[in-house]
Order: sequence, then structure tokens, then C-alpha cells
Amino acid sequence: MDGETEYVFDCPACGESLEVNGSMRDALLEKGCVVCGSSLTPEAFTKTTSTEST
Repeated sequence: MDGETEYVFDCPACGESLEVNGSMRDALLEKGCVVCGSSLTPEAFTKTTSTEST
């Protein structure tokens, strides 16, 4: 994701899990889970380290 900070999103309501970048994290916090619509808090996201393979 081109040097952007990446996060792992884990929905506490439905269990959906996916990797997102900072912009998507902000959108999820604003709009809620894309699967179940549950409201989210920053605790639903864990910062990851980007591993690029060349």
C-alpha cells in the first residue's frame, strides 16, 4: 500500500477481519463495519508492519 501505515481491522461484533490503510481505517471509524454496520472504535484496529516482497 505504497508506504502508508497499514492496520488489521477486527470487527468486535461480527468477527470480520481485513487489512486496511489509514484512509480506510478513518472511513470505517466514521461509517462502521462494512459487513454488519456496527459502530467501531480505534480498538478494532491493530497497526501492522508492511512487508514488501520484491
